[in-house]
Amino acid sequence: MKKLVVAISAVCALGLYSCQDTSELESRVDALEEKVDKLSGPKVVNNPATVNNPNAQVDVTGPVAAIQFEEGEHNFGQITAGDKVNHTFKFTNTGDNPLVISNAKGSCGCTVPNWPQEPIAPGETGEIYVEFNSAGKNGNQRKSVTVTANTDPNTTQVFIVADVLKNDDAGGTPLDAHTH
Repeated sequence: MKKLVVAISAVCALGLYSCQDTSELESRVDALEEKVDKLSGPKVVNNPATVNNPNAQVDVTGPVAAIQFEEGEHNFGQITAGDKVNHTFKFTNTGDNPLVISNAKGSCGCTVPNWPQEPIAPGETGEIYVEFNSAGKNGNQRKSVTVTANTDPNTTQVFIVADVLKNDDAGGTPLDAHTH
């Protein structure tokens, strides 16, 4: 952003101290303004709606995108306590503006997502990698990953499910034995 401000300042200074035609200066300023608009990107939707306040008003102050996951839930089936398993949730930006994911958060520390940091263009696909550590877990588990983006609503959830079996073997199982 500093480079952009310096570039705009330089163009303005050149315009003040040069003998160039005003229309040429205006076209340069217009070109720089276009670049600034492209670099500023989409804005995140302010969505105060929550489970406890579902009727809150959504403030859409900028262009929004749309995210469509290929699947909303992945079931690992039976795994052994202590296993680390992972799954990649694939999605498409079905909106008309670039999709910017600002955060992805697991419902607990045992569920860790990794999401793309770059904008996803309309029509393009992306992936969110999720790792689940079943250490200390037992029985049926259903964990969520909440994805925050410039969508309306601004959060979307995907889920992982597993039936964690007690680990009777003191040595445990290989950590990647049940990777999906």
